[in-house]
Amino acid sequence: MTLKNLISKSWTLFLDRDGVINERLVGDYVKHADDFRFINGVGEAIKTFSEIFGRIVVVTNQQGIGRGLMTEEMLKQIHQKMIQEVQAAGGRIDRIYYCSGLAEAHPFDRKPNVGMALKARKDFPEIRFKKSIIAGDSRSDMLFGRRLGMTTVLIGESHIIAKENPNLVDYYFPSLATMAQTITNSK
Repeated sequence: MTLKNLISKSWTLFLDRDGVINERLVGDYVKHADDFRFINGVGEAIKTFSEIFGRIVVVTNQQGIGRGLMTEEMLKQIHQKMIQEVQAAGGRIDRIYYCSGLAEAHPFDRKPNVGMALKARKDFPEIRFKKSIIAGDSRSDMLFGRRLGMTTVLIGESHIIAKENPNLVDYYFPSLATMAQTITNSK
């Protein structure tokens, strides 16, 4: 079954942020709005997804706050810039959820734990995890999706995660743009 055959307006798209929507800063965090740069084609991809999915939410681990490298206000400015640029491209993001806790503390909201997804379902009761997709670039994103019964889509240049964890990855695309093109071309 193709990905397009699954999706309808009753479905929700969960998106990871760093490395999926914006360029990941290797060894660092996006700490300022000026550091936030979309990956090529993401604006158009989210516009396409906005026409297909009933809900689009971002779920992102942001332990830079927990490490004291940035503030929640700085993160809000980054997210405001992201939403404005998505809207300018004709797309939408319905809500952004983030966890500022440190990985070593294992907070319930930090992926691969499912706290952010449960918050999204509380805010949007129509969300059904069996009718949801997580698009992320890490093993923790795939595990997050699998724990909730979501369809998992690995995004990124390296598909080593899919090779090492084939039971966690349902689909693989090098970018959100490729995922959107594949969905629209299979109509």
